[in-house]
Amino acid sequence: MALLQSKSLGTTTSLHLAYSTAITLPVGMIKAQTRHHQMEKKMWDYPLFRRLIFAAPRNFAIWLDWIIPRWVLHMTPNLILDSDLYLLHVEERKLRDVGPRNWHKACYVPTKADALPAAFRRWLNKYGGTQVDWRNKYSGELPPTPPREQLFDRYWTHTVSCSSCSIAYKRLNMLKTALQVISVASVAAVAAAKQGAISIAVRYYMASMAMLCFVASKWLSHFIHKTFIYHDYDHAFN
Repeated sequence: MALLQSKSLGTTTSLHLAYSTAITLPVGMIKAQTRHHQMEKKMWDYPLFRRLIFAAPRNFAIWLDWIIPRWVLHMTPNLILDSDLYLLHVEERKLRDVGPRNWHKACYVPTKADALPAAFRRWLNKYGGTQVDWRNKYSGELPPTPPREQLFDRYWTHTVSCSSCSIAYKRLNMLKTALQVISVASVAAVAAAKQGAISIAVRYYMASMAMLCFVASKWLSHFIHKTFIYHDYDHAFN
């Protein structure tokens, strides 16, 4: 199971992913929850909170699931969903501006792959009065666009809810701290050693180890931040 959540518009959305193409509901932000062999059935939660049904069973290289940690497999779906997240955020505002019955004026859906959301829209307009009956729980107003740090947040919307990613986050932070301690301890040991107490070769070795541990801790800190906390997605460069 892969878990990815995205917070937007004052609501929290989440995605549990397999590893393939998704079927997206055409309105609002997204919430999805699937497992390798199990999918949630509920589609509509409440206003601004939607589910994405996603499944990609495969019959090859299944052994990789037992070797590669799940949090590593989550990295690619996270990037894919980040690329879609902001587009969906903008799209729902365009849909609001043109009105639910004129959704086709804001969405260009010419391909066969677009048949499902287009048919869903026609069905919803015909039988649902253009929207789900929210029982007066939703006024139709959208909250302001949040900062990108909140829109693309991963820690509160994914990491804390994903058992694999949360464990990896804690362990990698422990490793980062250990590297920093080794770096400082190595420098302190060399500085505190009396002249002649340790050989020049050992001094160079400890100094090199301190430098390598320091650089590794900095790289690991950056990796942890972009993988588990916040990773901005710039569509101009992707």
